[in-house]
Amino acid sequence: MELKSERVLMRGNEVIAEAAIQAGCRFYAGYPITPQNEIPEYMAKRMPEVGGVFIQAESELAAINMVYGASAAGARAMTSSSSPGISLKQEGISFLVGAELPAVIVNMQRGGPGLGNISGSQQDYFQAVKGGGHGDYRMLVYAPFSHQELWDLTMKAFDKADLYRNPVMILSDGILGQMMEPFVPTAYEPGTLPPKDWILDGCEGREPRVIKSLYMGEGELEQKNLGFKQKYDRMKASEVLYEEHFMEDADVVLVAFGIAARVCLSSCRLLRQKGIKAGLFRPITLFPFPDEALRELTDRVSVLVVVELNLGQMVEDVRLAVEGRTKVFFYGRTGGAVMFPEEVALKIEEFYSSRTTRLSR
Repeated sequence: MELKSERVLMRGNEVIAEAAIQAGCRFYAGYPITPQNEIPEYMAKRMPEVGGVFIQAESELAAINMVYGASAAGARAMTSSSSPGISLKQEGISFLVGAELPAVIVNMQRGGPGLGNISGSQQDYFQAVKGGGHGDYRMLVYAPFSHQELWDLTMKAFDKADLYRNPVMILSDGILGQMMEPFVPTAYEPGTLPPKDWILDGCEGREPRVIKSLYMGEGELEQKNLGFKQKYDRMKASEVLYEEHFMEDADVVLVAFGIAARVCLSSCRLLRQKGIKAGLFRPITLFPFPDEALRELTDRVSVLVVVELNLGQMVEDVRLAVEGRTKVFFYGRTGGAVMFPEEVALKIEEFYSSRTTRLSR
C-alpha cells in the first residue's frame, strides 16, 4: 500500500491489517471467525508481498501458540479473532505474558455468551481488562473508536509490546471492523526500543538463552510476579490515554469507549440542543484505566452515566475510580444490540426530569 497524506476509504478490519504490516508485522497466524475475517483475508494477500508469513492455523489454540514461537524467534507477530475465539486463546495469552513475549492480539467483539451472534458488542471488557486467562497478568488494552485510531493504535501496539515485552490487545467490535470510513494512513515512525537481546536466534558464539514461564524454585515465581507488577505499574504511570468532549461546562458526563462512545458523542450534541450540558469522557486505554482523570471530574460534575454495549462491565471500574464521590448510573444494550443517539439522550432527559436515583431500560 502506497502511503499518501490524503484520506483513504477502507474497511476497519483491513485498516488494522495494513497498519500492522506498516509497523513491521511479519508473522500472522489466525483462524476464521466472523466478524474479523477480513483481517486474515487481507494478511493472506499482503504478507507474501512484504516477505512475511501468513498461516491459517487449524484452530485458535494453534494460532496463539504459533505467535508464541514467532515472537520468541524475534518476529513482530499478530493474531486476531472474535469473542469465543479469543476465549480459546486465553491460555496462550497467559503463556505469552509469563514468558515475557511481545505480540499484538486483536479482538473484534461479537455478541455473546457462547456462540451468540455476529453483531458488534462490547461484552468482552472483563475478559480483556481483568486477564481472562490464568495467573496475575495484565495487558495494555486499546479501545479505538475510529478508523484513524485503528491505524494509529495498531502501530502503537507493536511498539508498546516490544517496549514492555508483553502482549497488547486491540479491543474493538464488529461494527467498527465492518464499516468503512476515510482516514489518513500516516507513515510508521518507530519509537526508541530496547534491543531484543533475549530472542532465540541461535547461540553460536554466545551463551544459550531460555524463554519459559515455569519457575519451580522456592519463592522464584513470586519474585517473577512482583517483577510483572512493577511492569504494570509503569504502564499505569506512562500509558493512560483518554479523550474529552464538551467538558468545559458539563454537568452530566457520559462515559463510554469504542463504538458506544461514537453514539454518545452524537447524544451529547442532541442534549445540548435541548439545554442539557452533557459531556463525553472516553477511555482509550482500558488498561491502564484513567482512574485519576475520572476522579478529578467528581469535583465539578454531579452525575456520570456509563454507556456500554453489555450488561455493565466498565461501569464497575468507573465506580471504583470515583470512590463514591458522585453518582454513577448505567445504561446498556447487550447481545449485539446497539443503541441510537436519540435513545441515550432520552434516558438522560428522563433522569433530569425525574431526578430518580437510577436509570432503567
